[in-house]
Amino acid sequence: MSSMGLENYIPANLMLWIEPIVTISLGILLGLFFKRFLVSRLKSLSEKNNWQSDDVVINAVDSVIVFWFFLAFSSIAVGNSDLPGPEDIFQKIISAFLIISISITVSKVVLGLLDIWSQTNKSLPSTGIFKGLTNVAIFSIGILFILQSFGISITPLITALGVGGLAVSLALKDTLSDLFGGINILLSKTMQEGDYVQLDNGYRGYVENVGWRYTTIRERANNIISIPNSVLSGSISKNFSSMDSAFRVPIQIGVSYDSDLDHVERVALEVANEIYEELDCVSKSYKPVIRFREFADSSVNFFIYFQGKNFGDHNTILNSYIKKLHKRFKQEQIDIPYPIRTLIHKNEVKD
Repeated sequence: MSSMGLENYIPANLMLWIEPIVTISLGILLGLFFKRFLVSRLKSLSEKNNWQSDDVVINAVDSVIVFWFFLAFSSIAVGNSDLPGPEDIFQKIISAFLIISISITVSKVVLGLLDIWSQTNKSLPSTGIFKGLTNVAIFSIGILFILQSFGISITPLITALGVGGLAVSLALKDTLSDLFGGINILLSKTMQEGDYVQLDNGYRGYVENVGWRYTTIRERANNIISIPNSVLSGSISKNFSSMDSAFRVPIQIGVSYDSDLDHVERVALEVANEIYEELDCVSKSYKPVIRFREFADSSVNFFIYFQGKNFGDHNTILNSYIKKLHKRFKQEQIDIPYPIRTLIHKNEVKD
């Protein structure tokens, strides 16, 4: 190749790339400008209201807006340039990246709205199983659009998936049983994340997560229990958190038969009122009351009733009241009797 030919060759090839590079760079700059001013302005406006849904949408779009401008101007650059290579392939690749980014954005928006929805009305708890199913649905649709954009017919694929799905369902019978068991738990609202539950096998703790196959429960000792959803959905369970958050705390006490019961009642209520004023976990809408219950073998038994705000508060109330009452009973010389047994020995007369 002659020197004159080389000089003509280099500028011509450079010109082929300069225009697309300038176009794409312009798109990136416009994307940054759009993100810096318009999206930031929308964020500041959304922070002034209490509607959380707009924050979810704006944050999701904010993370991809520059990439969308890059893809849009890349498509323009490819369409207006004479770059070597088939133009339709470049356009299909750009479309594939656009569909993927849209799928990610839609996933963020839907999952964010699910979180908000679950926090406000508890009608659909936003747990791992629902998040997983949502992601599978969104990205499956995105993959189908990508295949369609590349000219691949999706009708035979859907047919094949239908036939193959039957074989897979038979092979994964236990897994699908756990999956639908988890869906049944959530839709029936027998338990949700954060609930304190007791199972028929004696396990009790806080529900950490309802997943694809297992539900994890954290005991008070911080142990994690994983139970298959199919087993859990068919078991008998008690959900303490589904009850009224305010609940009664009964404390049984016994005093000697020689005690002045009016004096006992006054002292017990005075201590109870001290606990009522001191502890935040005691409901202020319910004053402590005392009720004498029975004549037991060695004591007169009565109950003192508090009302706690949330499940688990009873431990704090019991601990504080028993310590204070024991100390006060000693000061007032009120006896808490021990169980007494009288043994009678029969003397046998020997011949």
